Amino acid sequence: MSDESNKEEILINVTPSEVRAALLENGVLQEIFIERAARRGLISNIYKGRVSRVLPGMQAAFIDIGLERTAFLHASDIAHGNRYELAENELPNIRELLREGSDLLVQVVKDPMGNKGARLTTFVTLPSRHLVLLPKGSGVGISARIDDELERERLRSLVETLLAQHQLECGVIVRTVAEGADNDALAADLKYLTRLWEVVQARCSKEPVKTLIHEDLSLPLRVLRDLVTSDVEQILVDSKPDFAAMNEFAAIFLPEVAPRLVAYERRRPIFDLHGIEDEIQKATDRNISLKSGGYVVFDQTEAMTTIDVNTGAFVGHRNLEDTIYRTNLEAAVAIARQLRLRNLGGIIIVDFIDMDEVEHRDNVLKVLEESMARDHARHQILPVSPLGLVEMTRKRTRESLQHILCEDCPACSGRGFIMTAETVCFEVFREVIRQARQFDFEEAIVLAHQDVIELLLDDQARGLADLEEQTGKSIRLQTEALYLQDQFDVVLV
Repeated sequence: MSDESNKEEILINVTPSEVRAALLENGVLQEIFIERAARRGLISNIYKGRVSRVLPGMQAAFIDIGLERTAFLHASDIAHGNRYELAENELPNIRELLREGSDLLVQVVKDPMGNKGARLTTFVTLPSRHLVLLPKGSGVGISARIDDELERERLRSLVETLLAQHQLECGVIVRTVAEGADNDALAADLKYLTRLWEVVQARCSKEPVKTLIHEDLSLPLRVLRDLVTSDVEQILVDSKPDFAAMNEFAAIFLPEVAPRLVAYERRRPIFDLHGIEDEIQKATDRNISLKSGGYVVFDQTEAMTTIDVNTGAFVGHRNLEDTIYRTNLEAAVAIARQLRLRNLGGIIIVDFIDMDEVEHRDNVLKVLEESMARDHARHQILPVSPLGLVEMTRKRTRESLQHILCEDCPACSGRGFIMTAETVCFEVFREVIRQARQFDFEEAIVLAHQDVIELLLDDQARGLADLEEQTGKSIRLQTEALYLQDQFDVVLV
């Protein structure tokens, strides 16, 4: 059942080209969802694609679905009987499943990220409020978040009866929000989903290849369908058209949610409530400060995310072990929240401060697991490794917050650092020598950033004089305001 100590609120901010939704628990921002008109997410979209290339060595194929980059389809995501009965090494060769030039119906399960295309599956899923229809699946699955065995059996029995009554040969997953739902609600959802699947099939049969067959709901409506639980007390919306659309959607599909929809009409921007804009800004920073004075460092790379915990200014009041333990406990809670807020996925390595006592290590891991319990993304946390690291994975389906909001710094090209002014001075010296050996000239003009020029005139003045004597050439310095610190040119006169 829902945890009454967690009261949630959802704020939806709409501007002409962007929609943002914020999920708060007890007034604290936990997750942020961003959808931009020019770059809408593709997850759950269904396409009629064409096989452009089959790769037997990778057991995969590239599928053209009409996007800029071809999408990726692995053999394990291709319908060929009951997928759950086949281990990885039992998969048929992909050439037995697909041939180049053939058409097939596919669904996006992972957005394009970086230079990678979208990830696809042929196991289509169609979600509603309470159920997820698996047209090519079988059996009834119950959300693992429903832990009451009696309730699980009740829901399973109701859905199995509905499938038998309508003679449907498909699979169904009962979602978490279905806990406590009656037969009428489940029957209505199943009727809607089966009708939707009929529409998808009909469109697929008549539409040309590389066509979008079915597009998922817009972000405000997905929020109603997927995020609103009994814990959510209200959904504030600052756009009248979107509020009207959400009200209409709720009246048809989610009548119990409609009373919690509230139009936000105050002059103060909605995301200024609870300091959400500030929290989003902090979530793009590398360091996160802890109340105790410690801090946590997040480094996101292509292969994995590493997280380092430090005591910082926290010195504690008892002993070093107690200081470390308290810092790690606070960091475990902060890390769980930041993983959701930053939407970090894939492999994650957490380097807590080394603890001598086994009980302390176990307690920190327990706090991390409890703090991650409300995360919507599937995740797995492993025990502390012999090196004192916590290894975990978190399912990644969309770009991280940093990749949505930020781009690589033009000064450092994403490295996170630039050459020092002193290093640039020495590069200037080497370049002048290189030019003096190759060309005949009277004077060399060095164009560089102000900090480099000042260093050449101050600490490196002796080196500059020696360079003029070595080359026999006059060297003139000129500041270029638009140059970055590690940019320079040597002009020969």
